[in-house]
Amino acid sequence: MIREIEKSELNELLHLYTHLHELGIPQDSEHLRNTWDTICNDDNHHIIVCEVDGKIVSSCVCVIIPNLSRNVRPYAFIENVVTHSEYRGRGYASACLEYAKELAQKANCYKMMLLTGSKSENTLNFYKNAGYNCDDKTAFIRWL
Repeated sequence: MIREIEKSELNELLHLYTHLHELGIPQDSEHLRNTWDTICNDDNHHIIVCEVDGKIVSSCVCVIIPNLSRNVRPYAFIENVVTHSEYRGRGYASACLEYAKELAQKANCYKMMLLTGSKSENTLNFYKNAGYNCDDKTAFIRWL
């Protein structure tokens, strides 16, 4: 089942993120809880999950960003695309991205963007097969 996350599922999401790039679960803190509350209360911030047998096995974030250009149409940014290592290759992340696309279309977004640090051909082909291209834009990152 593809759906948006429920507020009570933070711990399960944090466990899933250990299959992304996190080395562990962040310590429960006021900062963590405040950040989670901010995300949950932001109508433009969507955490999409795929649930299989009652377990969250895949997820992505879709943030709708208001914009003054492109005829005042927003755009969507995709981040934290992850599938539990035991559930990969079954289309779960693709389904999450498709749900994100539907959210972006409903919000009248003119584009969706994502970045990946992966150089793996499998990962790059996954995003290409999901409808993304790496030809139109050049990404630059400044780490802080």
